[in-house]
Amino acid sequence: MEKIVRPISGYLALLLTLGLVVGAIYLFINYAGNRSMLIWGGILLAVAIFISAGLIVVSPNHSRVLTFFGKYIGTAKENGLLFVNPLYRKQMISLRSENLESSKLKVNDKLGNPIEIAAVIVWKVANTYKAAFDVEDYVQYVRVQSEAAIRHLATSFPYDQFEDAQADITLRGGGEKVNELLEQELTDRLAPAGIFIMEARISHLAYAPEIAGAMLQRQQATAIVAARTKIVEGAVGMVELALAELSKKEIVHLDEEKKAAMVSNLMVVLCAEKAATPILNTGSLYQ
Repeated sequence: MEKIVRPISGYLALLLTLGLVVGAIYLFINYAGNRSMLIWGGILLAVAIFISAGLIVVSPNHSRVLTFFGKYIGTAKENGLLFVNPLYRKQMISLRSENLESSKLKVNDKLGNPIEIAAVIVWKVANTYKAAFDVEDYVQYVRVQSEAAIRHLATSFPYDQFEDAQADITLRGGGEKVNELLEQELTDRLAPAGIFIMEARISHLAYAPEIAGAMLQRQQATAIVAARTKIVEGAVGMVELALAELSKKEIVHLDEEKKAAMVSNLMVVLCAEKAATPILNTGSLYQ
């Protein structure tokens, strides 16, 4: 588990290091011919180098994971110039939010249609112990597992409802629900590396180029059929209303043959793509 340590301030150690270096230089310069003084100068310089190895600088939203001969000591998150045991191994891990934009992945949706999908993921390290020791390379781990999560999401749902009208969730129409499922998938996959998912969004979604044209024609045809269905339903209602009003107000009396002709003409006028051209009859209805 992650353990937070609070190292002492490094300014005193820095001053001590500078003092030792100055002392060593003084001995080297003023006692160049005295072997014992040169040895003491070397000792002072070695001690200065040893102490300086314990100085660390932790910037905001950064941390240092400290280990001592393979044993985890803790994680330093306090900012500033700090001093730790010079023998500690110090691994820097960023705690800042990172953006990951996946490449466009070509996968098959739930119904086997080839599609292209990509996502933008915002993540950060939440547990430095897991990020440092439970995975080999936590950045690469995020990339690989994110791609796997996107592929799994794409294969779990159809692209849209044209193929599966009973689908409750589709990649194209799922919206926030699809993004929530992606976030949950990423959270589960990246938990072993101590990664926290802040946000995940589908950034690209389209049919693969080899079927994009055919699917576009299919969508257009489906839209035309749906529009025609609505037009016919409306036209039938209007014709029914017109006949009912003519009979109710006794404006004109029509036999079955004339009703059929009127219905035919009204349906043509109401369902035609272009405006009807009127024809004036100057004779009787039967000429």
